[in-house]
Amino acid sequence: MIDASTAVDLCRQTLISAVIIAAPLLLVGMAAGLAIGLLQALTQVQDQTVAFVPKLLSMAAIMIACMPWLINRMVEFTRVVFENAGSP
Repeated sequence: MIDASTAVDLCRQTLISAVIIAAPLLLVGMAAGLAIGLLQALTQVQDQTVAFVPKLLSMAAIMIACMPWLINRMVEFTRVVFENAGSP
């Protein structure tokens, strides 16, 4: 059984890890959306499907590029959770 302070610390670490893991995808998606939106505004093309494919491809590329780092981060977090869950 873990005490309240350990549970709060694990919840804090969970939220921080979730933000760190999601940040690269969200930042690339936001940058791609901004760039495509600017390009659409400059060319006056207002089609929603035009923005979808570049955002999808850029997010897939960053997911593939960051996959080793993301997996290492998740494995390290899982190891910490299991170590803390087993300690009295």
